[in-house]
Amino acid sequence: MDTLLLSRIQFGANISFHILFPTITIALGWVLLFFKLRFNATGESKWMDAYMFWVKIFALSFAMGVVSGITMSFQFGTNWPGFMETVGNVAGPLLAYEVMTAFFLEAVFLGIMLFGASRVKPWVHTMATFLVAFGTTMSTFWIIVLNSWMHTPQGYELRDGIVFATNWWEIVFNPSMPYRFVHMMLASGLTVAFLIAGISALRLLWGDRAESVKSTLRFGIIAAAALIPLQILAGDFHGLNTLEHQPAKVAAMEANWETGPNVPLVLFALPDEDARENRFEIAVPNGASLILTHKADGVVPGLNDFVAEDGTALHPRVAPVFFSFRVMVGTGLAMLALSWAGLYFLRRYGAGDMPALPLYAFTAMSFSGWIATLAGWYTTEIGRQPWLVQGVLSTKDAVSDVPAGMVLGTLIGYLVIYAALIIAYIAVITYLARKASRGEPLSTRTYPRGGEAEVAVLHPGE
Repeated sequence: MDTLLLSRIQFGANISFHILFPTITIALGWVLLFFKLRFNATGESKWMDAYMFWVKIFALSFAMGVVSGITMSFQFGTNWPGFMETVGNVAGPLLAYEVMTAFFLEAVFLGIMLFGASRVKPWVHTMATFLVAFGTTMSTFWIIVLNSWMHTPQGYELRDGIVFATNWWEIVFNPSMPYRFVHMMLASGLTVAFLIAGISALRLLWGDRAESVKSTLRFGIIAAAALIPLQILAGDFHGLNTLEHQPAKVAAMEANWETGPNVPLVLFALPDEDARENRFEIAVPNGASLILTHKADGVVPGLNDFVAEDGTALHPRVAPVFFSFRVMVGTGLAMLALSWAGLYFLRRYGAGDMPALPLYAFTAMSFSGWIATLAGWYTTEIGRQPWLVQGVLSTKDAVSDVPAGMVLGTLIGYLVIYAALIIAYIAVITYLARKASRGEPLSTRTYPRGGEAEVAVLHPGE
């Protein structure tokens, strides 16, 4: 393996690890705001109990996201110097906007959110929670702006091979940005909904009958059931946008080799790039045409249209894009089935008396949002190859000349550390859930509501 491939794997490993944690904090901040507003409105301690449990997971996820993000940013210089040399006039300001408008906002008010519930006025703590949640969304916005611009660049001009911005409005609101932003926000919401439902189900299985646990299980199931149809709809719009602007990616997603109408939807196959055909194909007639063009005889692009005169492929490797897309869709369908089944069990039994089988199912699906997010990320990022910035900068032209052995050594180090951190992260969440289920107090401080000074001893079961 050469420096290019190893650098791609290393950056892929870093971004895969990093994205797990913003995927939680983006939506969890808004969920915490909901819990706090419910406490302010009702005075019921179960909402503050839920807040104090999940704010710990928010803080842990935020810290992991910051550390992994810093590590990832260094690779722009060490592994991909050609990226900033070519498009730094666009990428640099967008990353700076993210720091100035989002990261500082989160960092300033996170301390109040974590430690100020009993030390500041209730409205100050609520406002701090809102500003942190708003900051995570703004951070997502600017990162998605940069990423979507790399897929559908506009508002720039090339001078001596260097990109210069000509229209920031076009750069920010490039053709794929709205679809990617909505898709990512919904993905974060689903990730958090299943995490909350899963951990709450686990606590119920451990015998924790606190009202806060029942409320968070109910919240997680209802949120998941509401968001998954919206995500499917957003995914459809995103796919149509990708078909318009990145047809080679769509051809790889569908493993479709020849452009034409009445293209089948391939459920399973082993794409063979040497023979440029699919082996062991199982397909639904006209399915791809119907999904992508909403017409059974709609024309779908084929991979054979994206080959240079010398035979070089101008499309991504098919198998990774093909299979990652199906993992994403398959996970989404499992989410749909489980969340809607969960609604049935909620209606029939209630959160506190739900049978063990759905509780085990939700526990098993606690981190299903991570699987779907990573699979979707691999689909869109590998699907952009061989371009780093579509039509502007190829991946091979941006990589550094660092020896392959050095990249391999640091890659192994990253993978070992990341594996340990993931295990530790899940272990800490499990420990917090076990501690709360044993009835150990989460806090014994005073949490005033409105103008009243009332004591909320946040003890599971009260």
